[in-house]
Amino acid sequence: MLHPLAEAYANQFSSPEPIHLAQINEQTNLMHPKAHMLSGNVQGQFLSMISVLQQPKYILEIGSFTGYSAICLAKGLQQDGMLHTIEIREDDAKTAAENFRKYNQNKQITLHLGNALEIIPTLPYQWDLVFIDADKTAYIDYYEMLIPLLSDKGIILADNVLFHGQVLTNPINGKNAKAIHAFNEHVKNDPRTEQVILTIRDGISLIKKKMA
Repeated sequence: MLHPLAEAYANQFSSPEPIHLAQINEQTNLMHPKAHMLSGNVQGQFLSMISVLQQPKYILEIGSFTGYSAICLAKGLQQDGMLHTIEIREDDAKTAAENFRKYNQNKQITLHLGNALEIIPTLPYQWDLVFIDADKTAYIDYYEMLIPLLSDKGIILADNVLFHGQVLTNPINGKNAKAIHAFNEHVKNDPRTEQVILTIRDGISLIKKKMA
């Protein structure tokens, strides 16, 4: 979605990528056939900044991939806070776990392997920050499950809400693009929340519950 020159410019004038994240970025691009799924520096800096500003105690990530975004999100955790990240693909979970160990993130990051819709109900927390970056056809299900589990200050970040620009076509083709468009419509029409779509990378929706 983002013009390559604009993306390069944004990266140039954002804070530099920390060395440990640059190493994960390089490793993923060298070894993973779907390396484009990695958040990358600009989006990673955004996730870190939101976390630092919010100072969450409990963070939930749906879709660990190789661990890059979880490490970004963990930056603002309270000293006694915890991030739970869920990955359904065993190989990616293994890589993420290795990166958490390698970069000493194990104390505050717990990795779960399996289906998020089955795992989330077993976690007894009110979430301050949620990052959804997983199966696009399940976004609405994740959202509906998580809205009641948000803390008073809780926010949801949903990734890929522009889905490579495919949501802009008429008609919209492809099950993932259709699912993302349906999710965007669902959130827009939900009287419980307010939201803004940010045109960072492939689009991020920032969602919070309305104040009573």
